[in-house]
This record gives sequence, structure tokens and C-alpha cells, in this order.
Amino acid sequence: MKSRKPAIAISVLIVALGVAWLLNAMNVKPELDWIWIVGLGISGILLLTTTRLDRFNFVAGLSLMVSSVLAALRQSGKVSVNVEAPVLFITVGILLFLSQLLPLPATATPPSEQPPGKDEPPKP
Repeated sequence: MKSRKPAIAISVLIVALGVAWLLNAMNVKPELDWIWIVGLGISGILLLTTTRLDRFNFVAGLSLMVSSVLAALRQSGKVSVNVEAPVLFITVGILLFLSQLLPLPATATPPSEQPPGKDEPPKP
């Protein structure tokens, strides 16, 4: 049976971007570019929830989520780009460090290279 994760992820992404578009159209906090902020955040969440967690997905997913928060702070005037960029740089370094300390696989094994399960016959 095929996984429904990709279809669910696309659905969630479309709904989230639609909500962001509506927030922009309704001028909710007009200084914020909701499509960019929500797009970054939801991309990070989907990366962490729809893929096998490995070191790359850990760093990339959390970096996208932090980027979303930092973009909102910058756009609302709470931080400048001179603060946003180094904080993001430091965050990526910390996440890379944590990815080495945590028991995460180096890379996700593609399904074609995984050994067959008990119920699956070996592929020729």
C-alpha cells in the first residue's frame, strides 16, 4: 500500500498558503508577508513530519522554522537583518552540533535499499 504522506503534505501546504494569502488580503498585520512566513514555517514542519528523521532533515526542518520566526520579527521591526542573519547562522551551527550528538542516522536510507520486511518478498 502506498503512503498517503505526500498527498497529505501537499494538502496541508496548500491550506497553509491559502490562509497566509487570506491574511495578506485582509491586511492582518500588513507589515508582515504572511505567505513567506507561513511558507517557511510549514515547509520546516512538513520536512520533519513527512520524512524519515535524519541529520539533514533535523537541521533543515528546524532551520526553516527558526527562519520563519526571525522573518516575522524582522518584518515587524523587532530585529534588524544585522541581527537576523547572525542569529540564523548561529542557529544552524547549534543544530549541526546537536545533530551529531543526538542519535540520528547520518542519512535516510532510500526505500529501494532497505531490506525487505517480513511480509514483503525480496525484489529481483
